[in-house]
Amino acid sequence: MDRKRRLIDTVVGIWMRGGLYLLLSIPILIAVGIYWKAAPLLESHSLKDLLFSGKWFPMRGEFGFLPFIYSSAYVTILSFLFSGPLCLFAAIYLTQFGKRGLLNIMLPVIDILAGIPSVVYGVWGILVIVPAVSGLAGFFGTTSSGYSLLAGSIVLAVMCIPYILNMLIEVFNTIPVGMKEASLSLGATHWEMVKHVIIKRGFPGIISAFGLGIAKAFGETIAVLMVVGNTLEISLSPFKPGYPLPSLIANNYGEMMSIPDYDSALMFSALLLFVIILVINLFFRYFIHKAEKS
Repeated sequence: MDRKRRLIDTVVGIWMRGGLYLLLSIPILIAVGIYWKAAPLLESHSLKDLLFSGKWFPMRGEFGFLPFIYSSAYVTILSFLFSGPLCLFAAIYLTQFGKRGLLNIMLPVIDILAGIPSVVYGVWGILVIVPAVSGLAGFFGTTSSGYSLLAGSIVLAVMCIPYILNMLIEVFNTIPVGMKEASLSLGATHWEMVKHVIIKRGFPGIISAFGLGIAKAFGETIAVLMVVGNTLEISLSPFKPGYPLPSLIANNYGEMMSIPDYDSALMFSALLLFVIILVINLFFRYFIHKAEKS
């Protein structure tokens, strides 16, 4: 019996360690594979030219990724400005001020929103958001087809809301009831309790939720591709079209594979996405660590 138990423990231990090592190796294998395919472009072009040049003429061997990086950052930041505060205040209201029944109704709605395919959000963006943005541009004294950075940001914000909101609700629900009751018993108002206990105690979780939302927004493809315009342009106006990195890959991968440099350029754009999202996650992980220590 002891031999059988030791054998089972050994097998289970090997299985668990194997699963752990496999999970750890997946991002490394992805990074190595993408880098191997992007290496020809890195050998023939300097990293400075690739990152800071706006010239994109693949047939002439000119690959400047600055417009794509700019559009990705613009859409991501603008979408977070729309979704981040909304999710934070909605989570506070649902968990601290609203009735329990309202939260029970909202949780399935959030799950449904998270499960809707991105192409459905894209179609909704074309039918609703694009015409609305086009009309809004006239209100600000400019013209726009509606296919713009603003349209992409709005669609992306709606897509990120269920993920951020769900995480924030879980964060606020895990805060001990005793801490809240202690604050109220000392004479704090309900809002003061939320401000000094809920938000302060849940600050690492808030950062984590925002980091997840930003990382997801930066890599989103289909819905943004359908409404952002896909035009190579750098503009401060949200009513102008853009061309994010994921859209570049989705639009061209498969059609241009017969051109070696183009293939390598698309793999480099995938490598850029991988590195940027990795940096975003490490950045927010650092702030979570600092917040937990403080």
